[in-house]
Amino acid sequence: MRKHKLVNAGMREHQEFRPSLDELDLNLARSRRGNIIGIAAALVAIAAALLMESSPNVHPMVGSAVDALLLLIVILHTYSFTIHRAIKGSRNRVAQQLVIAVKHRLRADHLYDLSIVDPLTGLNNRRFGDQRLKQEVTRTQRNNQELAVLLLDLDGFKEINDQHGHAAGDLALREFSRCLRRAVRACDVPVRIGGDEFLVILPDCARENVDAILARVGSPTIEFNSQTIVIGYSIGRAHYQVADTAETLLERADKTLYEQKAARHRPNSPHPSVDFPVALLNTTDAGSVLLQ
Repeated sequence: MRKHKLVNAGMREHQEFRPSLDELDLNLARSRRGNIIGIAAALVAIAAALLMESSPNVHPMVGSAVDALLLLIVILHTYSFTIHRAIKGSRNRVAQQLVIAVKHRLRADHLYDLSIVDPLTGLNNRRFGDQRLKQEVTRTQRNNQELAVLLLDLDGFKEINDQHGHAAGDLALREFSRCLRRAVRACDVPVRIGGDEFLVILPDCARENVDAILARVGSPTIEFNSQTIVIGYSIGRAHYQVADTAETLLERADKTLYEQKAARHRPNSPHPSVDFPVALLNTTDAGSVLLQ
């Protein structure tokens, strides 16, 4: 699907050059017609001048001057016609170069997409996520806006692979990514940072909006070999604070993520690992990962 979008974008970009090329072709055609008409008119004038020279009432010097002037006009029009042909050749070369440039642009866009997109889930990869998070931190500092990040880690993912095979694990990753993409806003950036770990960058997002996004992720499940597999996950979150960097934001989110994972595995924990997020009990960075 994305390849078709790139091709369509490339075609639109190429078509944007067509009006300019068409206009150039029209002007070249007009110039050519004008040169032909000018040369023809000059030849007719030379013929008329020759007839005038044969008339006894016209001084020979006048006829010679007219002949010289008309011959000069013919030479100028002939030279202009040569220039016209050179311009037409340049136009054709430019058109060919534009076609080649569009093909190179499409290839470069495709390679860029391959470098920033995770092929399994279709989400952006860690390389893109790192770059984008730094940009969002800079923008947040400049505009004094809010910024939140989420780190999500699937619970029991190794067990899914061990018990059902890697095909089930891949299906779980794709389904979780689909739910994540559906839950976020258009301006948000969901990223697969590796394995069963995900990052979501939430620009200009208030705490209550983060809660709503998490609620929309819901409780994903997959059907595999006639079995329903629940995709449990843990969440760490952090909100931008003054003087934060991309690294400090991720460190705080990572800390809350592993605090939640540790809490789920403690004896008598009220949040066992089979639970999955429905609503937040606390919206502070330190307590936002305690989910019911």
